[in-house]
Parts: sequence; structure tokens; C-alpha cells
Amino acid sequence: MSTLVLGIGNLIMTDDGVGVRVVQRLQREYRFPPEVKILDGGTLGLDLLPWLEGVGQLLMVDAVETGWEPGTVVRLVGEELPIALKTKLSPHQMGLQDLLAVAELQGFSPREMVLWGVQPAVLEMGMELSLPVAAQLDELVERVLAELAAWGVGGQPIVG
Repeated sequence: MSTLVLGIGNLIMTDDGVGVRVVQRLQREYRFPPEVKILDGGTLGLDLLPWLEGVGQLLMVDAVETGWEPGTVVRLVGEELPIALKTKLSPHQMGLQDLLAVAELQGFSPREMVLWGVQPAVLEMGMELSLPVAAQLDELVERVLAELAAWGVGGQPIVG
């Protein structure tokens, strides 16, 4: 079984792109064991279904509507995921909810699923993260790395 780290979001919609920015940093700055895939899932939704086949552990990173202060980092697991994805920030989250449902129907739902998210401050056209969300980028990267280490598939920094 493999592990998939999936960054979700739209880079041209300000804070909605935070998940993609996290996986881009992971791809650029860390090396992972062969069984770990780091994927920029963007807004692909159901097109990501083939990527879930054979995945035992799925770690997603996304902007999540929590109702808390902008920049609040949250960890959601298991049954909390469908509930969190009911409040849509953008169209890709409908795709993500559908993706997880179809994977389960197909019989290859990952046995472990975790979503690391952050409460967005701004969701409008723009390429830059808001200050509260940008301030949490390092924290999200560290939380993802810690989660992977707990699963026994940690990454090593690329030096030089």
C-alpha cells in the first residue's frame, strides 16, 4: 500500500490555493520513499480517482471552512471529512467529496484519511495568499511532515 499526499485548490483564487502551495514546497524541498506520492491535485476532482487505487493512507491539504479565525490550522480525520466537505469554499470541494465517495463505492477507499486544512481569509481572484494563511504555510508543511513520519514514511530535506 502506498501513501498519497494530495494538495487541493485553485492557485488563482487566493487562499484556496494553499493546499497546492504546500505540496509544491514538499516536492521542491523534500525527498520521500518511493511508496509516497506527492501530488498537486489542483481542481481535478473525479479525475484523481486513478491516483487513489492502491493507496492505504491519504493525506489531503486544503483550505477548509471552519468558522474560526482566518489562518486557523485544523486536522480532520475519518468521519469528520465528509462533514467538513459539505461546506463548499469552491467548486473543487464538491469534486473532492465525490472523489472520496466514488473511491469507497469502487472498493479502494484508503484505510486512513487525514485532511490538514487552514481557515481562509480571502477567496477571490488573486495569486497571493492572505497574510493569515501565508503565515501558516510553514506550519502546514511541518504538520504534513509530522503526519507522514507518524505513518513511518517521513521525508528528508533536500540539501544544497
